[in-house]
Amino acid sequence: MFRLPARLACRTALAALALAASTGWTQSLVERGEYLARAGDCVSCHTAPGGAPFAGGLRLDTPFGYMLAPNITPDAETGIGRWSGADFYRAVRDGVNKRGHDMYPTMPYDFYTKVIRADVDALYAYLRTIKPVRNAVDINQLDFPFNQRFTMGVWRELYFNEGTYRPDPGKSASWNRGGYLVEGLGHCSDCHSPRNLMGGIEKSKAFQGAVIDGWFALDLTSDISTGLGSWSAEELATYFKTGVAKDKTTTLGPMAEVIRNSLSYLTDADRLAMAEYLKSLPPESTLRTGRPAPDPTKVRGAQLYAENCSGCHQSRGRGVPGVFPPLAGNPVVLAADPNNILKVVDRGIRARNGFIAMPAFNTQLTDQQVSDIANYVRSSWGNTAAPNATPPMVAKLRAGPN
Repeated sequence: MFRLPARLACRTALAALALAASTGWTQSLVERGEYLARAGDCVSCHTAPGGAPFAGGLRLDTPFGYMLAPNITPDAETGIGRWSGADFYRAVRDGVNKRGHDMYPTMPYDFYTKVIRADVDALYAYLRTIKPVRNAVDINQLDFPFNQRFTMGVWRELYFNEGTYRPDPGKSASWNRGGYLVEGLGHCSDCHSPRNLMGGIEKSKAFQGAVIDGWFALDLTSDISTGLGSWSAEELATYFKTGVAKDKTTTLGPMAEVIRNSLSYLTDADRLAMAEYLKSLPPESTLRTGRPAPDPTKVRGAQLYAENCSGCHQSRGRGVPGVFPPLAGNPVVLAADPNNILKVVDRGIRARNGFIAMPAFNTQLTDQQVSDIANYVRSSWGNTAAPNATPPMVAKLRAGPN
């Protein structure tokens, strides 16, 4: 795996600062971005063995096939040279690329969504200053049907919880800083939590260890037998810096790369803050932020939405401006009585005001399926309407006049 030699690192930093001056970015912003790129360990995933830093091509194996990490140098043709700051922010925070396509969660946007805008902007500023490398990468090597991006709609609906990290006012500033790093750029739970058959983290077992790349990522909870219960925060912070914990262990496997390319570059204060946060995780972890395991009704609604609605209204109900209306925050969706949304799903809508016509689903979906979609839409993406649609309501609607 790639390791940045000290001499090359020095040349890269000097070139970055020179370019920053010519583009109007301050030295402190670019330096901050470089630090954050270290915190997120971007170089490890976006650098192929023997390849140029950040030029992509690293193989990322999944149970559904493999992906090749994209080129994130500022090359205009094969990298992110034509991405604006807003494009980059949407990719990091929302998991939607420049073309408006849902991204695969091999890029851990479900963690990076917790990063504040200022830090994402600094990261973007830094990446814009590194040397552009022309390296076209055919990213998607997944097996059918997972190589079709629309399949990500179900995953996003069930497992992606958009939103920046929320500090706990009852905790110290250091603990919250640790939580921000662990839950966000550090994305520790991404490797240290088991996943279900759909590739979603098993929330009830978060941080309790998982197999990754043939290695077992250790239990990070305070369990005295299998986790960090016998470690002090200071010992853990030292391990993050050196890869060695005296009389305990030395780093192995992928974790060695994380320490070499990421954690060893952080400040002592940040390493200690991360240790403090991890030490507070109980054996039965409940601190992992994110969406709880969805109930069966929610799962049915999400799957039906992904299969029948997301192609037009997009994941998370964001729609396409001027073409397909958004469902998030839509007054029709949020009405106290669900009949309007039931009628729209069942009977469709003619083209109007520039929006494309919506087909009727009355011959394709059952009463139960229409009510499941309506309830899902009414209670997702920040929508707070009561999920009070029922199959009898749909049956009554279908028995009445058109």
